[in-house]
Amino acid sequence: GAAMIGWYGTAMLCYVTPKEHLGLPNKQDVKDGVIAYKIAAHAADVGKGHPGARHWDDVLSKARFEFRWEDQFDLSLDPETAREFHDETLPAEGAKVAHFCSMCGPHFCSMKITQEVRDYAKRGLEEKAREFVEKGAELYIPAD
Repeated sequence: GAAMIGWYGTAMLCYVTPKEHLGLPNKQDVKDGVIAYKIAAHAADVGKGHPGARHWDDVLSKARFEFRWEDQFDLSLDPETAREFHDETLPAEGAKVAHFCSMCGPHFCSMKITQEVRDYAKRGLEEKAREFVEKGAELYIPAD
């Protein structure tokens, strides 16, 4: 709902804690409510085509694709929680420079496989370019 009213142009989003009308919120409840509304506000900005929102998403996606874990944490809406979630599964410091995540592991990571395919294609294109030059760099070769 908050993302939709933000998209429609409301002037202000007022967060609600998960305990609304059930009990007095504690510090964590307030943090969770604020983060949820930050996500909603960002979704509204993306929906409205706000260039800063798209840029932020693109930068975070690039950091994710390049396995720049610290940048991913720093760019997230809640860096502390992002680090905690990561460290629950991959607590070793080496995991913060690993080229895989806990979902797929090192052998089935779609981002790693995509990069390997790109590297393979690049090598193939370079080889074909050398072959093209070696054969005279002509687009049309006369038939023998």
